[in-house]
Amino acid sequence: MDTMNAQQVMSGTEGEVWIDGDYMAQVTAFKAEVNLIKEEVNQVKKRGKQYKVTGWEGKGTLKMNHVSSYMIQKMADNIKAGHQTVCTIIAKLSDPDAVGDERVVIRDATFDKLTLMDWEAKKLTEESYDFTFTDYDIQDMAEE
Repeated sequence: MDTMNAQQVMSGTEGEVWIDGDYMAQVTAFKAEVNLIKEEVNQVKKRGKQYKVTGWEGKGTLKMNHVSSYMIQKMADNIKAGHQTVCTIIAKLSDPDAVGDERVVIRDATFDKLTLMDWEAKKLTEESYDFTFTDYDIQDMAEE
């Protein structure tokens, strides 16, 4: 992209998330990232460290307003029964002024914890769930 206009910068206000097909209107933030796993490679006559990528790991965070017991319903019985809750998450970012939409599918997502209760007087309740994943697909990309 040679140039851009300020109004083309995407705003998270238009972001959307689905978990196993359930639309999550309560989501306030979403992040999914791929971290590269590297191994150091030693070589004679080289003083600087060198690395080879040997794999990757997917991690993310989902933040939302607490309006229902969705996550408790999704995970609590599985946890007590010794089963892992595995989800597919679809996240979309769009903006009316942007050059396009972005949409990714996160596969084999597993949440790291379940919040049973967390509140404080005179404060809105929010939840934050970290997750890991083993696969992803890019469905849409914002392209000029």
